[in-house]
Amino acid sequence: MKQHPANKILVICGPTASGKSELAMRLAHALGAEIVNADSMQIYRGLDIGTAKPSLEQQTEIRHHLIDLIDPDQQFSAADFSDAADVAIRDISGRGKRVIVVGGTGLYIRALLNGLVDSPSGAGELREALQDEANMLGNEAMLEKLRQVDPELAATLHPNNLVRIIRALEVHRLTGIPLSSYQKEHAFATRRYDSLQIGISVDRGQLYERIEERVERMLKDGLLKEVSALLASGFGRDLKSMRSIGYKEVVAHVCGELSAEETVSLIKRDTRHYAKRQMTWFKADPDILWFEYPDKFDNILQHTIKFFDHQEA
Repeated sequence: MKQHPANKILVICGPTASGKSELAMRLAHALGAEIVNADSMQIYRGLDIGTAKPSLEQQTEIRHHLIDLIDPDQQFSAADFSDAADVAIRDISGRGKRVIVVGGTGLYIRALLNGLVDSPSGAGELREALQDEANMLGNEAMLEKLRQVDPELAATLHPNNLVRIIRALEVHRLTGIPLSSYQKEHAFATRRYDSLQIGISVDRGQLYERIEERVERMLKDGLLKEVSALLASGFGRDLKSMRSIGYKEVVAHVCGELSAEETVSLIKRDTRHYAKRQMTWFKADPDILWFEYPDKFDNILQHTIKFFDHQEA
């Protein structure tokens, strides 16, 4: 596995609404850094409000990379992210700037730091058969099948994440080995970058309050109008991008399937559940240093300065 020893990167992670973007901006000013986005929804053009995408003003203030890369109907994998992030990091470092990777998509961060799991592939008949099963039985039933053979991985997945559910079932049917076992083995692989990972620790009650405030703000800022414009542009509700939290609920409201009150309630609920899954993912990584923010900003800054200065000493 290729390593990039000359490039040190700071990674800021944690659940949605924890303050990652604000912390990244403050550190970028202090460190002379640029930001690489690691949020799988902010790569889509036109999905701005519901993804809490940095404003144009913020992107002008501090240069951001890997935002607005593709249209909502295009595909973009963790491997694509890793490749694109490599290019951005080389560019930033080549201009003498420091690199801050920030986002809540754990698979993107893992792909960047460790590469992707080298597990068996059964693309073709097996995958098609599993997709047919899913079409017939539903996502919940497929997730339950995964719980029977790989409960550890199943606990980190939402029923809507059918691609990963099918992939995990595929690996188990091919080998009899849980995909989580491959992932654990892979965790000891050589890291592709020398990184400092900072996680934002937030009291659950406080985090849920922030989530509710963010959802209310998104709706006030025009999420309904944004979703309506996407639908009018021909981006259908079955696209992966349009099935993301916030968008799928508003689409259902636009289609007359949910009341305004039900829509708000479901977005808040689904976002809370997503935040819980994010914490499960990140807490499993022993390399992440956890800090409360903004209370411990000075401590975070000291750690990051020490990390980068050690490289340059």
